[in-house]
Order: sequence, then structure tokens, then C-alpha cells
Amino acid sequence: MSDLIKVISSEAEFESVIRSGVVLIDFFATWCGPCRQQLLILEKVAEAIGSNATIAKVDTDSLQSLALKFGVERIPTLILFKDGNLVTQFTGVQQAATLQDVITKNIA
Repeated sequence: MSDLIKVISSEAEFESVIRSGVVLIDFFATWCGPCRQQLLILEKVAEAIGSNATIAKVDTDSLQSLALKFGVERIPTLILFKDGNLVTQFTGVQQAATLQDVITKNIA
């Protein structure tokens, strides 16, 4: 996995990461095939956006409480936050152009 993608390991870390700026969170599981496909796409997005936004991953098996809090029923689920507020949510594999577009619109 790219160093540009942060792996979140606790609820406290999650809250700290989404607190400011534009953050795309990927709710995933290690056993999920589509999640592995999404990771490859997220690596491309991370390279394209650089430090303008944060891309992070939450393992739903390890942090089930976060998945429940945000109503994650299917994975991958991607949620975009801006300054701690939920902006939009996607379910299923999303293409790089879609993700880059929504991130870019929220950076401006």
C-alpha cells in the first residue's frame, strides 16, 4: 500500500484525521476482493491529489463501531469529510475520476 494512504487504527485517530481539511475514508476489509480493487484506484488518486487532501482506510473488522456509526453495510464504502463534517458517501468500487472530482470540488 502507498505511503500516501493512512491506515487508521483507532476511533481517536479517526476523529483526529477527519477534524480538519478534506479527508476521504475507505471502509474496507482485508478479505474483500472489490476492496483490493478500490485500493489500487485510491493509490492513483492519492498520487494525483498529493497533500491537498488525506486518503485513509478503516478496516471494518477491526473498527466495527465506526462502521456502525456511519451506517456502513456494504464494502467498500467511501466517505468524504470536510473539516469533520460528512460531505458525501459512495458504496461500491468508485473510479479515480469520480473520487478526484469530488475531492477537488471540496478543496476549493
